[in-house]
Amino acid sequence: MLTLDIPGRKPVEAEHLVLDYNGTLAVDGCIIQGVADRLKKLSSVIRVHVLTADTFGTAEKELRGIPVILQVIEKENQASQKLNYVTDLGPDKVISIGNGRNDILMLKGSALSIGVIQAEGAYSQIINNVQIICTSIIDALSLLTNENRLIATLRN
Repeated sequence: MLTLDIPGRKPVEAEHLVLDYNGTLAVDGCIIQGVADRLKKLSSVIRVHVLTADTFGTAEKELRGIPVILQVIEKENQASQKLNYVTDLGPDKVISIGNGRNDILMLKGSALSIGVIQAEGAYSQIINNVQIICTSIIDALSLLTNENRLIATLRN
């Protein structure tokens, strides 16, 4: 469990980290350099889930050897599938990270949400529906291992 005690906010006792794949962890289906190491580190304190429609058909191969739960979702109604996944886990126990339009409901439904804007870009409404914006997945994942950075960003 990852416990985040941010002044002025209800503590988050996260058991799950739910991540989008393409545009968040990967570009053009290939995992971004440095992501694997950070996911391995985080997986020792929180269950890591990756949700993807696997547009490029590479997610399983790219995530092999990384302790994550890979969930390939259907091509239709992706936003609802992602939200349902978070809801089934217990939204108050979920931190989510994403970049796309199909991530908005998942992000809004999580206890803590981080949007990333990288090579693929990000859906404009991400900015209005997350608590934190990062310009790299490396920075976003690093935030979760450095509570002082989160405190500086989120405190009242």
